[in-house]
Amino acid sequence: MTHADRLKKSPCSFRALAGLTPDKFDALPAELAPRYEQAEARRLGRPGRARKPGAGRKFRLDLGDRLLMLLVCYRTYVTHQFLGFLFGVDDATVGRNINPLQPLLAGIFRIPERRVELNEDEVRELFFDCTEQAVHRPGPGRGQRAFYSGKKKRHTAKHQVVVVIRRKRPGPHPGGVPRPRRLRVAAVSPMFPGKVHDKKAYDRTRVTAPPGVPRSGDTAYKGTPLRTPHKKPPKGTLTRRQKRANRRLSRRRVAAEHAIGKMKIWRVAADRFRNPPRRHTLVLKNVAGLHNRMFA
Repeated sequence: MTHADRLKKSPCSFRALAGLTPDKFDALPAELAPRYEQAEARRLGRPGRARKPGAGRKFRLDLGDRLLMLLVCYRTYVTHQFLGFLFGVDDATVGRNINPLQPLLAGIFRIPERRVELNEDEVRELFFDCTEQAVHRPGPGRGQRAFYSGKKKRHTAKHQVVVVIRRKRPGPHPGGVPRPRRLRVAAVSPMFPGKVHDKKAYDRTRVTAPPGVPRSGDTAYKGTPLRTPHKKPPKGTLTRRQKRANRRLSRRRVAAEHAIGKMKIWRVAADRFRNPPRRHTLVLKNVAGLHNRMFA
């Protein structure tokens, strides 16, 4: 019996450790298998390879358990030593088991960086917000000042996240319960140093979306075409009408905060990022895809 099969006997524990329910997890290995076979064929048949295809050490775990190991790593962000202990492999081989699966998982989720590819009829509104995550301080001459965030008072990496509220399906929810908001992470930008302002991240990203769809952001996006709250003038006050407009916008814009908050139940997107910085965008896109698979 595989590790995944044993863990599925307790669905609550499976979701707590992997971030997905067993039924949503079961579809992933089937989608991943053909991509993995193609990637392995390219790797084994690459020009200049000294060994013949099929040579070398074999993986002790099957593809499903290796995928589960990756999801547990994302969800809990424990060390490789602890993951190796859980899955019965040496800690030195944990990276060899899970690292090749990360770009293949991104190919399944296909989270764009700039182009929001959704049907205009099903998109109700777009919300823009930036999220920061602590990173290790870069070495001398590697952008220490650029990565230092004055807001967080630490070195951070920043991504702009585009959240979509999709139109509700017609008809009541089974059981008479109102249907919840259908939140979906539609785009995750490339990584920016923590010092970059949200408006500058928006200008550099140049997100494209279906025309005619309302776009909103917080006050950090002042000066952009986005709909933003009214800002209190210096030594002045907002009118009653402006306050009401801000409350209406805040009730809708909190959807972006909820989506980002749900992404951060995967601790790899919340704790200090310990992996190489070049993988940060890839990991956050995979977390966005897992969020959409679980909640959207």
